[in-house]
Amino acid sequence: MIERTVERLFFASRWLIAPVYLGLSLALVVLGIKFFEELFHALTHVTSVSEADVVLSLLALVDLALVAGLIVMVMFSGYENFVSKIDVEGGGDKLGWLGKLDAGSLKLKVAASIVAISSIHLLRKFMEAEKVESEVLMWYVIIHLTFVASAVLMGVLDRLTAASHRHDKG
Repeated sequence: MIERTVERLFFASRWLIAPVYLGLSLALVVLGIKFFEELFHALTHVTSVSEADVVLSLLALVDLALVAGLIVMVMFSGYENFVSKIDVEGGGDKLGWLGKLDAGSLKLKVAASIVAISSIHLLRKFMEAEKVESEVLMWYVIIHLTFVASAVLMGVLDRLTAASHRHDKG
């Protein structure tokens, strides 16, 4: 009796994380505002800035889009993995990956997204290399390589774990 009550309480407590995923949708609003602010700035200054500055501005837009995609992925996958299955009835809108990303796959997608975002930041710093101290640039490269190595190691560990599970079942 007590065990069943505790287990039901544990199971119901998963709903405590639902407001966190709802909060991520508000973070998308913040990113959307920042995206259109940056886009407006780029459009109004396109004729008065250098080509390099235009590219930097466009990279900032790509960066914001990648972060927004990452938030959507975490929001939907996290909700579906940890709270409840998302059942979108009626409309033709359906995310192809929805319901297919487990926690391990989500971790790898997040790591890959972080590497992509870090790559854009590093590219932006390289384009401004004459304004950035070489030691600071070196730290950007080291941090980026740390993200890359972490993502690769997570992928290797995921494959080893999957292979181990297949071996245990077979």
